[in-house]
Amino acid sequence: MEQELKQMLADLEDAGCAQEEIREAERLCALNDRGALVRCLRKCRCSLMDALHESQRRVDRLDFLIRQAEKAENKPI
Repeated sequence: MEQELKQMLADLEDAGCAQEEIREAERLCALNDRGALVRCLRKCRCSLMDALHESQRRVDRLDFLIRQAEKAENKPI
């Protein structure tokens, strides 16, 4: 069990979860509160998805700017 906990905590860190979320997951494991642990993991996932969507919006904006610059480059003077 101890090795599984260490692996899960390492996986959470690798996934990019905040230290606060990792500590909460560790606390919930120690309490053997699986329901709360699942909710904690889903909250972490939600945070990561929000960050993913924000990054995607930024990439989309850059793609737009690249297309605009390419159009301007190809226009005759």
